Amino acid sequence: MLIINRKEVERLLPMAQCIDVMSDAMRAASAGAVAMPLRLFTPLADDSGSLGLMPGSTLEPPYFGAKVISLRFDNPAKGLPTVQGYVSLFEHDTGTPVALIEGSSVTAIRTAAASGLATRELARRDARTHGVFGAGVQAMTHIDAVACVRDIDRVVVWGRDPEKVRRFAAQQSARTELEVIATDDPAEAAACDVVSTVTAANEPVLGGAWLRPGCHVNLVGVHTPGAREADTEAVRRARVYVDLMEPAMNEAGDLLIPIAEGAIGKAHILGEIGQVLAGAVAGRTGDGDITIYKSLGIVAQDLFAGAHIYARALADGAGVEVDLG
Repeated sequence: MLIINRKEVERLLPMAQCIDVMSDAMRAASAGAVAMPLRLFTPLADDSGSLGLMPGSTLEPPYFGAKVISLRFDNPAKGLPTVQGYVSLFEHDTGTPVALIEGSSVTAIRTAAASGLATRELARRDARTHGVFGAGVQAMTHIDAVACVRDIDRVVVWGRDPEKVRRFAAQQSARTELEVIATDDPAEAAACDVVSTVTAANEPVLGGAWLRPGCHVNLVGVHTPGAREADTEAVRRARVYVDLMEPAMNEAGDLLIPIAEGAIGKAHILGEIGQVLAGAVAGRTGDGDITIYKSLGIVAQDLFAGAHIYARALADGAGVEVDLG
């Protein structure tokens, strides 16, 4: 079995490649080619966080496995990631465990890559500005992902800690050579061609009244039925797509709350990104459409990303081999 660490994941799974891997994953998921029970989150004994288990299986690539993660929302204050864990891969025909892959880096890259894929399919071709809500790891990887698929020349970042946002904007300007600016006004970040929300908010931080006709929104940060980043007006105004319908109807508070309010019906959710890729569901229909991709993250993304990392590790001689015998 290969153990593959964070640095190797980041080298073996560059963002542009991961966006293409996510295209394969989302097509397979929507075609029913990936077995994915609903993920399980178990609260810790003192309710200070949770343990997450996301199992799944696919025949192509021929692996089954799971992502096992811890969620500790107080970790950033300790200088640690909120999400930590690993992706395990087992060879399909024999059940042999073949890889254990550092999980927070996989999550950071594949989550943003899925948003990059949605942006590639749904955003206007002439999109040039990117508004980001949040200033953590996902904010950084989303800047990279959206810049992979559109010619972004300006990024506007908002967060609840203005000083942290200013530091983040300066760091990202230096890292990417893009114009990355901090704002104290969330409406300024929302008035961009592409908007990505990657916060831990329980109440809306994105107002629908701020969105301009023609924008595309990636809602990424929260994944529980009672929490949301966007208000009802944002969802009501938009053509809405999800990664997978079943988990969305169980976990996506951004959608479930407006449905419970009676503001929208379930039919307002037009379909899955994989269905858009397959041509089974229409995406953007005109330059004035507002589109939303609600991301929850599914294990198909982890399995396909893990298989890609494992194949490249074998080819490159990367990873540490461990004999389980």
